[in-house]
Amino acid sequence: MFGLSHLFYPWGFLVQIFAIVHFVRRRPENYWFYVIFFGGFLGAGVYIVAEVIPDLGLLRGVFQGIGRRSRIRIVEAQILDNPSPANYEELGELYKDLGHFEKAREAFTHAIDARSASPYTFYSRAQCSLGMNDLAGAIADLERVVAADRKFDYHRAGGLLADAYTRTGQLERADQLFAEVTQISTTPETLYNYANFLKTANRHDESREWARRERPWFRKGKALLKDQATA
Repeated sequence: MFGLSHLFYPWGFLVQIFAIVHFVRRRPENYWFYVIFFGGFLGAGVYIVAEVIPDLGLLRGVFQGIGRRSRIRIVEAQILDNPSPANYEELGELYKDLGHFEKAREAFTHAIDARSASPYTFYSRAQCSLGMNDLAGAIADLERVVAADRKFDYHRAGGLLADAYTRTGQLERADQLFAEVTQISTTPETLYNYANFLKTANRHDESREWARRERPWFRKGKALLKDQATA
């Protein structure tokens, strides 16, 4: 085995350094240090397979963010020549995905001003308003979307509007809309918002019963999100 060491030099040493740096930053179980240090190239390789490669999934969001920023620059340049609703909508989605809700909402507003009457555009702008905690702005857009299509986004638009009503004290309107939405939608978001509405309306017994009855859905939703994050 030692006779073959020249085949790995200096790569084995570099792999060990890489593994040790990752170990120091991530702090997995302490025994990995001895595996890396005394195991040489082989030990470092085992560590990389067991600890480093699974971590690469965490970089996916970073690379996606870089890709979106690059695309933003391209779309902004295109808008200078062609300020079309479609270009503004794409720019808004890119900013929304990055969590830049103010810039995203501005882009969707430009799309609407450029004669985009699509419920999708108003819905996207409403999501940005919710991200900025501008409930009045979100309600105005969501009401327009729900009036055009009560089933929009598989009833999520209605659920978000009902929750916005709750958070602004419009409990009667929230109650009417939740009564409709919860007959169809079983997403964790809608179920949680409805339980919060019941609590806000001082219907505590119903809130506890609803939360208890729907708790398995919350657990399933969390498990699904965890699986997607590691996929």
